[in-house]
Amino acid sequence: MVNAVKVFKKTAPNGKLTVYLGRRDFVDNTNTTEPVDGIVVCDNDYLRGRKVYATVTVTYRFGREEDEVMGLHFSKEMQLASQQIYPSSDTPELTAVQDRLLKKLGANAYPFAVTLPANAPCSVQLHPGTEDAIKPLGVIYDLKVYVGDNADEKPHKRNSVNLAVRKVQYCPAGGNRRQPSTLVSKGFTLSPGKLNMEVNLDKDVYYHGETIIPNISVTNGSKKSVKNIKCSVVQHIEVTMTNSHITREVAGVESKEGCPITPGTTLNKTFNLNPLATTNKNRYGIALDGKLQDTDANLASSTIVGEGKNPNDALGIIVSYSVRVRLNCGALGGELMADLPFKLTHPITDSVAAPVKSETKEGEDIVFEDFARLRRGMSVDNN
Repeated sequence: MVNAVKVFKKTAPNGKLTVYLGRRDFVDNTNTTEPVDGIVVCDNDYLRGRKVYATVTVTYRFGREEDEVMGLHFSKEMQLASQQIYPSSDTPELTAVQDRLLKKLGANAYPFAVTLPANAPCSVQLHPGTEDAIKPLGVIYDLKVYVGDNADEKPHKRNSVNLAVRKVQYCPAGGNRRQPSTLVSKGFTLSPGKLNMEVNLDKDVYYHGETIIPNISVTNGSKKSVKNIKCSVVQHIEVTMTNSHITREVAGVESKEGCPITPGTTLNKTFNLNPLATTNKNRYGIALDGKLQDTDANLASSTIVGEGKNPNDALGIIVSYSVRVRLNCGALGGELMADLPFKLTHPITDSVAAPVKSETKEGEDIVFEDFARLRRGMSVDNN
């Protein structure tokens, strides 16, 4: 039985340059980031002494393109890395896919690996609330491979290839050891005693798709009664380009079970919360992992900085999550609120934990997917 390995392929409009990628996601494990690697096939007769370059650019789009008037721009593009990939004196360490592609594609195939800076932001897309938006909002990465006489030459569309890639973050090793907990209290004017609430989670790191189960303990030592309880997962978004902060509720449930909590009584209760992108499709401003192809993206992962690094140095769009619990004590009593932070991310995989070495497995074949056929209608790849 043959196992197929998917490889993404895109060819320049003139047909003289083709780029192959074994993956479109490049992982940041908080210590290092995987290089953007692949294979380029170029027609030597077409080059005539010219060189092949690869660049990785990041675009911060923090406003809609249709709102840009009178020279006002809501985007900023920066080139993060650039290198000459043919001819090249440096031969990168080959991955298994690169090794197999070199054997399959022949003498005009050349490997490349572009290294991203350590502080490069993660791919995050802000949901526009509709699928009709022309340009996605957020942090978007592009790999461009082009032919030119020098690195400063402006590439022409006919002899260049643009491919959308993502920088994603996985949970670092050693997560899930801490059990988050918070205790809050509220006193009332002209009324003795306090209302106390403790919120606990069984772990600090949750993976996309997991159910979050906060445990809530309420002790009512006041003279007021608790009418109902609302428990939700809140996504906190900080856009560093505009220094703006956004909060969005991505899952929530309200309950009167066990209520009212009368003076002198206690209540222990758990909630099941499932924060998913599919249940927030029509909500404007929800942060998603940078979206590729026509598949649904998941909610944006929590921004995690490496040990010993300053969280304030994080760039782009910073995402965090918390469980928010509100106790409603009526119109006169107000409410008691607790926020308990946690992390939502991808689990680290074996291929991320240990780099893939160059090896060929028998009984496997390569299936090429052309970028031009991956998407319908407008595409960030069709540049």
